[in-house]
Amino acid sequence: MADMTAFFAMGGHGGYVWPAYGLAVVVLVALLVASIRAVRKQERDLETIQSLRPTRRRRNTANQGEQA
Repeated sequence: MADMTAFFAMGGHGGYVWPAYGLAVVVLVALLVASIRAVRKQERDLETIQSLRPTRRRRNTANQGEQA
């Protein structure tokens, strides 16, 4: 048990180290959430843009090579 206490105390610097780790985790989680939200919004915007764009027929390049 004394080893765990010494580990968490970190030679007297635990009061600074653990809050810094906690803050880093909070920032990383916030960045992850913001990134996921941004990706979902961009995907919705892309779907909207694609639905407004008129459909175009695609060329079948494999068949064009055989016909030539």
